[in-house]
Amino acid sequence: MNIILRILRYNPQTDRASQFQDFSVTVEPTDRILDTLMFIKRNLDGTLSFRKSCGHGICGSDSMIINGVERLACKTLVHDVAEEENAVVTVKPLKSLPVQRDLMVDYGVFFEAYREVKPFLIPAKQAERAENIQTPAERDRFDDPTKCILCASCHSACPVVADQNVDFIGPATVVQAARFVFDSRDEGIKPRLVVLDKPNGVWPCENHFECTRVCPRGIKVTKNINLTKRAIKTFKEKTNKDT
Repeated sequence: MNIILRILRYNPQTDRASQFQDFSVTVEPTDRILDTLMFIKRNLDGTLSFRKSCGHGICGSDSMIINGVERLACKTLVHDVAEEENAVVTVKPLKSLPVQRDLMVDYGVFFEAYREVKPFLIPAKQAERAENIQTPAERDRFDDPTKCILCASCHSACPVVADQNVDFIGPATVVQAARFVFDSRDEGIKPRLVVLDKPNGVWPCENHFECTRVCPRGIKVTKNINLTKRAIKTFKEKTNKDT
C-alpha cells in the first residue's frame, strides 16, 4: 500500500518557522513508522533528522507525535495509523520541548528535572547482610515505575506543562521519584521533598490522565503521581505529630 508521510520539518539554520513536507512511500501494513522514516532518510531526503537507537521500544529515543498522539515510532505499525490507500500519516516532534531540528527535541530541561529528584538509591539503613532483602510485596510497591524508559511522551502529552505551568517538573520526573519513594531500601520521601513538595513539584498535576494514556510501557503514571502526593501528606502529618 501507499501512504503519505506528512512530516513537520524545521532547520534552525535556514527556516524561520516549521512547515510540513509530504513524502509518498510504499509500505506494508506491518511495517513500522520507524522503517518508513529510515526509508525516507536513506532514499528520498538525507537531511531528515530524528532520533533512534534500539528500535525495540526499550530506549525511548524515537518518541514523537504520530497522528496527534505521542508514540514510539519503532512500536507503531503502519496499520495502527493508516487503514486505506494513500492515507496521510502526520508526524511531529514532541511538544513542550525545544525543537532542535525536524523531529529531534532538546531534552535538557526534561533531564534536569529528572536529576533533581535524586533518581538513585539513598540507603535507609546499612544492610545487616551482603544483600538488603525485600519481600515480594515490598518489591511490588515500586514495580510499575521501574518500567519508565524516559521517552518523554508523558511530558509532551501533559496539558499542565503545555498550557498552564511550563515549570512543572512533569509526570515522568514524579514517576522516577516514586520508583525510590516506595522502595523499602531507600530513605523514601524525605530527601526528595525539596523538589516534590514545591509549587512546581508534584502538586500541579490535575489528573488529566493524558500521561497514562500515551505511556508506551503501560505505566499507571497518574496513579503513581497521586500515590506520591499521598505519601508526602502522610510523611508531613507524621513529622508534625512527632514534633
